[in-house]
Amino acid sequence: MSLAENDAPNAIATSNPASGRGAARERLLLAASDLFCKQGINATGVDAVIAAASTAKTTLYKAFGSKEGLVEAVLEREGETWRKWFVAEVDALPGCPADKLVHLFDVLKKWFAEEHFYGCPFINAVAEHDKDDDRMRAIALRHKTVVLDKIRELAREARPEDAEGLTHEMALLIDGAIVAALITRDPNIADHARNAAARILNNYN
Repeated sequence: MSLAENDAPNAIATSNPASGRGAARERLLLAASDLFCKQGINATGVDAVIAAASTAKTTLYKAFGSKEGLVEAVLEREGETWRKWFVAEVDALPGCPADKLVHLFDVLKKWFAEEHFYGCPFINAVAEHDKDDDRMRAIALRHKTVVLDKIRELAREARPEDAEGLTHEMALLIDGAIVAALITRDPNIADHARNAAARILNNYN
């Protein structure tokens, strides 16, 4: 799923003389996000992106320098948009921190049920690139670190004696649920992950 395309308030809207450049850059980001998430980064050529964005190849290279630069820009924006959405949704959940850790899988279920859910772009990017590609791994780890920080914040209150262990247990359930939901196309996978999270937390109460 490309969350950026569902986050209209974050779309670039300019009314200055540079608006043409800004609009073209935004179209490239949206087109690349959709194609990379749906078809894969390696399977999507620059020509497909510029055709979908209705812009010129020179515009892409002026804005991003290279396809690799475009990939990094897409991942950074997808990650920022998703994290803002996820954290806001988790913060809005009722109950204590332990309840939020359990029911964050209900938040993920909403994502899994989206028509354009294509899994996590960071997991997908690392999976399809050279496993020695530290650049992709570094981008993915930056995203994962922010997500872990949110989980850790809740875990410190839910299980202060082993917050780090709980953080990584929840992270493993999250990653597993994302991959399983992508493969099965079944958003109800999130229910099983939620039940597993509840059992983990109940074992420590």
